[in-house]
Amino acid sequence: MRIGIVCPYSWDVPGGVQFHIRDLAEHLIAGGHDISVLAPAADDTPLPDYVVPAGRAVPVPYNGSVARLRFGPWSAARVRSWIRRGSFDVLHIHEPATPSLSLLACWAASGPIVGTFHTSNPRSRAMVAAYPILQPALEKISARIAVSEYARRTLVEHLGGDAVVIPNGVDVSFFASAEPEPAWLGRSRGGTGGPTIGFIGRIDEPRKGLPVLLEALPAILRAFPDARLLVAGRGDADDAVRALPAAVRERVEFLGMVSDRDKARLLRSVDLYMAPNTGGESFGIILVEAMSAGAPVLASDLDAFRQVLGGGSAGELFTNEDPGALAAAAVRLLGDHARLTALGEAASRHVRRFDWSTVGQDILAVYETVAAGAAAVAADERTGRPGRPVGE
Repeated sequence: MRIGIVCPYSWDVPGGVQFHIRDLAEHLIAGGHDISVLAPAADDTPLPDYVVPAGRAVPVPYNGSVARLRFGPWSAARVRSWIRRGSFDVLHIHEPATPSLSLLACWAASGPIVGTFHTSNPRSRAMVAAYPILQPALEKISARIAVSEYARRTLVEHLGGDAVVIPNGVDVSFFASAEPEPAWLGRSRGGTGGPTIGFIGRIDEPRKGLPVLLEALPAILRAFPDARLLVAGRGDADDAVRALPAAVRERVEFLGMVSDRDKARLLRSVDLYMAPNTGGESFGIILVEAMSAGAPVLASDLDAFRQVLGGGSAGELFTNEDPGALAAAAVRLLGDHARLTALGEAASRHVRRFDWSTVGQDILAVYETVAAGAAAVAADERTGRPGRPVGE
């Protein structure tokens, strides 16, 4: 199939949606499909061959974060040109309600359209207010996918309609086969030093939860003075630890932005992966990556995280935004090697449902359904019979 995929967020500032689109595109290309991705990016940005840049993005505060979007007449013209040249069998638009390339593509496109909804925002006044503008575009979508039950609920409550839930995918074998890094190796993973705790996320984005983890760190260090916190992600490291005592700061190691390879090695090395996110999460791809690496996970009890972790069977949960609860759970787990081992083994079994071998086939089945429906409608029109709705 020839498939066009629209990414609403800037390709050169990585995030969960971009990673999902990248991995989906590469999975489909490996399966013999012809893929083109349209994404905000400056024309001189190094990009994979399958990505078409649509201009530099503009940062916009959104859902507790900063979304880098591209909109306007010039972008609309580029979207129309890309769709016209593509002659796609299916157009797959991510976050169709986002005022970026995705909404522009919804307005411009015709034919089989699949929309994937990633956002979980149960109280979005902006989405409710924008509904009259969005409705004509969203009605053109032939099939809707939500990455979690919470993203589906946001869609139903704010925009109407429904969606099939297909989670974000991960190449499980990539993380499971990564070689641990000796310098990061924790005690329960065979290291000779103290326990290591991992955190991956944007340092200067409060909803990723690093401030909660840093507030809990002194209590963890009182129980395990030789423990280390390894932090990977973009942001000002000095500012993040400024309020901590010097002795605590010495136990935090900032790795900066890491490659996919080093992320996998980090997750294969730590005794415990922490996800203290405070809200705004519809899925939790980093949890799936950690589980793929066999890392025991301790996460805030967000609804989306609880679902990804199988209700707590594949990772432990603590009370959201409660540093004391985080510290108590971390101390208990780091002192219980058998429990850490059991969590890692449970995670490795649970995560198989998120592998691209499963997720990719589910998405491809949606493509095939809407393409077949469109072909049936076209055949009816050629023979003069009344057309049938797509999917029937």
